[in-house]
Amino acid sequence: MANQPHKTKSKTRIVKNPETFRQKAIKNEASKQTKPKFFVKWFKQIAKLLSKISRPVSKQWKLFSKTRLGKPAIKLLRLIAKLLFLTYLVASFKELKQVTWPSWKQSWKLTYAVLAFAVVFGAAIAGLDWVLGKIFKQILIK
Repeated sequence: MANQPHKTKSKTRIVKNPETFRQKAIKNEASKQTKPKFFVKWFKQIAKLLSKISRPVSKQWKLFSKTRLGKPAIKLLRLIAKLLFLTYLVASFKELKQVTWPSWKQSWKLTYAVLAFAVVFGAAIAGLDWVLGKIFKQILIK
């Protein structure tokens, strides 16, 4: 033991690679799916309450719809629904749920880009208007 040289333990440092944008996006999507938002919880609670009421009502509605008065009533309600664009509104809300909204930082960057474009385009139109105004004044005056 005395003949062996003293060995020092060298600790190797482990460096973690930073997360890529794709990994962050996947992580964010997973966290969104596991954490329902407040309005989703609220909507589920209301749906539970309404289901207790809607089952007996739907049974009565089915019976009513088969009667002589029920068939014209259903046609009238369908006409009203088409007039009020209820199907359009329902489809619009379904589509809005599928939208991926930009972050706050991205929306500000895009807002600044739109404002810059509007200023440049407005200046170009104003300059062109000024030049054409001068040209037409020279033609009409002479």
